[in-house]
Parts: sequence; structure tokens; C-alpha cells
Amino acid sequence: MGILEVKNVSKRFGGLKALSDVNLSVRENTVHAIIGPNGAGKSTLLNCLIGKLIPDTGSVMFDGQSVLGRKPHEINQMGISRVFQTPEIFSDLTVFENVMIPCFAKRDGAFRMHAIGKTSGESDIIEQAERMLIDVNMQDKRHVQASSLSRGDKRRLEMAMCLSQQPKLLLLDEPTAGMARADTNNTIDLLKEIKAKRDITMAIIEHDMHVVFSLAERITVLAQGTPLVEETPENIKGHPKVREAYLGEAQV
Repeated sequence: MGILEVKNVSKRFGGLKALSDVNLSVRENTVHAIIGPNGAGKSTLLNCLIGKLIPDTGSVMFDGQSVLGRKPHEINQMGISRVFQTPEIFSDLTVFENVMIPCFAKRDGAFRMHAIGKTSGESDIIEQAERMLIDVNMQDKRHVQASSLSRGDKRRLEMAMCLSQQPKLLLLDEPTAGMARADTNNTIDLLKEIKAKRDITMAIIEHDMHVVFSLAERITVLAQGTPLVEETPENIKGHPKVREAYLGEAQV
């Protein structure tokens, strides 16, 4: 049994079948990639994993609990955090203030900007935020306004915000989208560092095969809403069904 179990999930939008009897098992403390061509059902599946969509049939279980129909804050409380294609940060706040928000929310369910550093008992939250910045190598930018960061640093900041929630599962929706190759490689290195430091499971939806084969321990290939293959990266690369459906003769 995996920490994330998808069983017999199907989803239609009118006459379009986006997912058809999908089964997926993500093992605890592994990096699992989900790949496939445009229209394969990756985004639909991701939205089912975070409770945003309710499938027509089937179940999605995380750590023994159903995620279906749950609100975003309930998903977070279960131990699931999501990294979006476009970094979700508070542009008008500093780097440090951004990381403080989920730290407070994790403890109190609310964030009180005016209280930072002024109320006794909050030093632990401040220390936690400092640790998060160290973990993503952004401690030297703690006072920088988030809007002025590069795309790569915005992603790095979002990672710190997600990790502040102490998730068991980190869902990453094309985490290197729109990045230059240098920022992509830095993001890969960061994710490797996070995985080495923490007992955390990662599920990644990604088009960049360089990212997929640099990080994934298991890969599920979707085509037309149906899983074709679930294998190790080594076995995926040369699999004839995968080449036909997605990889073609691309260099990986």
C-alpha cells in the first residue's frame, strides 16, 4: 500500500472522458513522476488528488483517508502541500514575511502580521521560518520584497512556504515551467536536497524529461486518460509504448 492510493478513478467533462479507470500507488518517501502528452489527463488527475475535482467513480486515499470533497485547508491539515506551475507567493511582502504566513497558520490557523516579534511565545515560529529559509538557501534574501525575485527564487520561496506546513506529501505541478536551464538545474538540486533532509513523498507532474529522469524513482505514463506504464526511469526510457505515446525519439 502506498501513502497515496488512486483506485478506479474516472472523470468525464460532458462527452470527454478525461480519466478512465486510473489506478496509481505512490510509495511513501519516494519521488513519483506522472508524465504524458497534452490531454493525457495529468491536470485532471492532480485536481482529483487535491480534492478540487471529485471523480465520477473511484477513490483517492491519502494516508488512509479520503481526500475527495475536502476544502484546501483540510487538505493541508492532512499533510499535503502543492507547488503550482506559477509560484503562489505574496508579492507585496518580504521573503521572510512570506514564510511566516504558513508557519503561523500551521500553529494557530491564522496569520497576524502585526504581531511578528512582538508577542511572547512566537519566537519558535520565527525560528522555524529562519530554518525554512536556510533549507532553501534564501537566508541572505530574507528582507527582499518577493516581487523583485527571479522566477527561480520565487519557486524556491514557494518551496519554503510549502515545507513550513511540514507536509508528508508534496505535489509539484510542473515546478520548472518557464525557467531557464540554470534555474531548472538549481530547482532539481533543491528538490534533491529536500528529499535527502526530510521524510517526504513527492509526486511530480512534469513535461521536462531532464527533470523527470533527474528526480523520479517511479514514473507513471498517462495516455488519453489511462495509465500505460508504471516503471522505474531505467525501464521507462526504452519502453516501446512510452516512446510511441510520448517520448518519441527525444533525447533524455
